[in-house]
Amino acid sequence: MTNPEVPEPVVRTATGAVRGRVEDGLTVFRGIPFAEPPVGGARFAAPRPARPWDGVREAHAFGPPPPQDTGLAGPPAALPQGDDWLTVNVWTPAPDPAARRPVMVWIYGGAYRLGHSGSPGYDARRIAEDGDLVVVTLNYRVGMEGFARIEGAPANRGLLDQVAALEWVRENITAFGGDPGQVTVFGESAGAGSVASLLAMRRAVGLFHRAVAQSVPGTFFSDELARDIGTVLAAELGLRPTVADLAAVEPAQLVKAGQTLTPRMSQYLDRWGQAAPTSTPYSPVVDGDVLPVTPWQALAAGASRDVDLVVGHNRDENRLFTAMAGKLGSIGEERAVKALRLYAPGGEEAYRAAYPDWSANDLYERVQTDWLFAMPSLHLAEAHLAGGGRSHVYELTWPAPGSDGALGACHALDIPLLFGTFGADLGLLLFEGAEPSAEAQALSSRFRSSWASFARTGDPGWPAYDTQRRLVQVLDAEPAVAPYPEEASRRLWEGYEFAALPLLVPGA
Repeated sequence: MTNPEVPEPVVRTATGAVRGRVEDGLTVFRGIPFAEPPVGGARFAAPRPARPWDGVREAHAFGPPPPQDTGLAGPPAALPQGDDWLTVNVWTPAPDPAARRPVMVWIYGGAYRLGHSGSPGYDARRIAEDGDLVVVTLNYRVGMEGFARIEGAPANRGLLDQVAALEWVRENITAFGGDPGQVTVFGESAGAGSVASLLAMRRAVGLFHRAVAQSVPGTFFSDELARDIGTVLAAELGLRPTVADLAAVEPAQLVKAGQTLTPRMSQYLDRWGQAAPTSTPYSPVVDGDVLPVTPWQALAAGASRDVDLVVGHNRDENRLFTAMAGKLGSIGEERAVKALRLYAPGGEEAYRAAYPDWSANDLYERVQTDWLFAMPSLHLAEAHLAGGGRSHVYELTWPAPGSDGALGACHALDIPLLFGTFGADLGLLLFEGAEPSAEAQALSSRFRSSWASFARTGDPGWPAYDTQRRLVQVLDAEPAVAPYPEEASRRLWEGYEFAALPLLVPGA
């Protein structure tokens, strides 16, 4: 709550003064532009510096979300509309330039096709307050605006937006009480894939010093695959995938192109391979320029070896998706066999031998979780270690209380636990609106204290990972340090290379 008797603080940034609010003992600034709106002549371009303004800009409201698939309900009514998509928000104990507090910068997930920093589930108050940190959240372009491969435009525009936001942090965060020499990036799902990408990008070198990647997706597109998908996306509108054709198209129309293609992606299995069943036509593109190689290749070669890393995943990642599809616990043999044959590195029989007593449903869940999140996350830690870096690994095994525990430790459960936002966004599904138990509150507090400790010291409170003992932090009702729990899967995927997904057959 704001206190009308407390004066609203004003901070001067490189582009102008902003006025925030004091809320529950923290000072909060929302909707500060870090780049020009990417519209008009800037459409599909790399982000351009925000223009300076005169006077004091009110920083009380989140900026508008980037164009995206928000479902039938549309964007939340409380959020402003407009094209000033590229904004940051800051939570700080006090905007004192002498404070030099550690800074954490959050990058949201959403399959690279949706998400915005104004989402209630990303209210960073508790993280800033409990950890005595400055927390920044940011918007970046998603969907076709941010990730479709378009001729005449740079690849990975959403990643370039993130770099521009980190540059804003470097130039301005001291005035908000933060230390630009002690910046930690953290993100989940597509946000974790973004963190992994930033670790591999030359443009991001020196902009952050530690990184937390929660559930890293293994889906990175080769340039050939991305161009083919981009061609199909543009064809949904009867256009070519060029800036000349698409720059005048309303952003909402581009969103519709993705909406119409997504449910039909499985029809392109012979052409797009493993990318087709994911139902998201967007991922970071290994284009050789913005993203030179995959994160696993880059880290194994020593990129970002001086950046400490926390990386981990949830035990039952895929259950969220089967639940949302109405298939929780009911995957049959035919569908399980298809998944095992498509994703298992040793083929179907390798998984059946490793898990001899498992049902078709459980084998399906395991191979999907392993391929998309668990093994990419573990392999990122091992690549960083091979390149001379330091990694700390965790696995969340505590089951969500929603659906009588049937969701398990599913994808995105770590978000309400980390932010303490049990009654917002997916927290409503995972906790069913109930008052969180003392057990949930304790685990939530542990998440924040570990992340804050890592941001402050580089030590989250458990040993660094190595390939002899393989010790990880198991986050459960009784957290413990133990050898990596998914050893059977780890062995199945040992030596597997998470390469950029290829184009199997050139499009017609």
